[in-house]
Amino acid sequence: MRLRDKRCLITGGSRGLGRALVTTFARHGARVAFTYSTHDGDAAEAARLVEAAGGAASRVFKGSVADPAHVKATVDALAAEWGGLDVLVNNAAVTQVLPISLLEEADWDLVMDTNVKGAYLMTRAALRHMIRRRAGHVLMIGNFASERVIEAPAHYAASKAALRGLTDALAREVGRHGVRVNLLAPGLLDVGMSRALPQHRQDEYVARAPLGRLGRAEEVAEFAAFLCSDESAFTTAAKVVVDGGL
Repeated sequence: MRLRDKRCLITGGSRGLGRALVTTFARHGARVAFTYSTHDGDAAEAARLVEAAGGAASRVFKGSVADPAHVKATVDALAAEWGGLDVLVNNAAVTQVLPISLLEEADWDLVMDTNVKGAYLMTRAALRHMIRRRAGHVLMIGNFASERVIEAPAHYAASKAALRGLTDALAREVGRHGVRVNLLAPGLLDVGMSRALPQHRQDEYVARAPLGRLGRAEEVAEFAAFLCSDESAFTTAAKVVVDGGL
């Protein structure tokens, strides 16, 4: 119960790693809210799993993290209902597995708007409440693609690398206000982007990773819960890679 009574907002919480995050945080005692953009059935299932994990009925918000109006409405609603926000997890992300020669400008913009602009908008909105209370934690979900030399879609890798710089700069800017900012970079998991990769690419990853397997979303979610807890109160500006040793 390392997150008991923490008020947590997780973006992109309906599927994949996001779903593991919302259920794990609920199991650790957090009050959980999450956003999603398109899949209503998946969002309903994630909310059900939160309750099954012992959490209160989660607050669910549909919209794009790249939409300033949606972001402001979401954070303001939670702040009004909960009296503040303790944790923000910027997990929402999109990608396409395409070589750069086939990337259209619209593809680049979609990934950058969701993965980078979305994190900026959500963080800016959350920080206004955290700084006022002089406490809070922002966790960026990066990716091993920005940390290791391994083949990955160029626009996706670039967007995740941008989060590294955002983490470093923000941690130094808001630390004096009692707010921590960290980045967690998972390796290839059994959910999410791996589903779009051909089997031989997954096999290559497994062959190169010292642990010899893909990661499990629940393993990463447990690490995220630790980073967002008071147990890691002296940790900020950290960029932690959890990729099986790649």
